[in-house]
Amino acid sequence: MKLSSKGKYGITIMVYLAKHYKEDRYISLKEISEKENISLKYLEKLMISLNKDNSLDVKKGNVGGYKLKGNPNTYKIGDILRKLEGGDITNCEEKKCDKKDKCVTYSIYKELNDEFNKMMDNKTLNDYL
Repeated sequence: MKLSSKGKYGITIMVYLAKHYKEDRYISLKEISEKENISLKYLEKLMISLNKDNSLDVKKGNVGGYKLKGNPNTYKIGDILRKLEGGDITNCEEKKCDKKDKCVTYSIYKELNDEFNKMMDNKTLNDYL
């Protein structure tokens, strides 16, 4: 998985929602856009990806918005990044590589990917509040 603006802003959005978890209110995209300086149009696209597993509670209308369905400690940073960025942090993904048996650097990238995923799977939104 390459960390792009999608991953960076996705984590920013989720941490923002986590910070307001105890308020038990819906957070509008306009509020997130203004507070985190992220374009509203870009936020709309990101929210579709962030909620593809229905991990967010969504309410439509004037008083609508988004909030976490669960406690912030149940949202792993690794899961959020994989939703937005895909699999590995390099372009050397095990499932897509037909040269891995002959590649002299494959083991380096596999170890890098494994360690990154392990580290991110041990962190939750709660760790960043």
